Amino acid sequence: MFALGLLTPLSAVLITGTMIVAIATVHAKNGYWVTGNGYEYNLLITAVVIGVALIGAGSYGLDSIIFR
Repeated sequence: MFALGLLTPLSAVLITGTMIVAIATVHAKNGYWVTGNGYEYNLLITAVVIGVALIGAGSYGLDSIIFR
């Protein structure tokens, strides 16, 4: 859904929730850096997803095509 730009806010919430659970259950104890199995990459994904959700999927997203 997120890659297609369909229901972008909902899919962003789902991805963010998944990344928070992954950070809390797997990566938090290993520190920040991804080279030590840390949470750096998961935090980056979360930041990008929140940014796209705030800005919107753009004119090529299915949201703008379906919900004109």
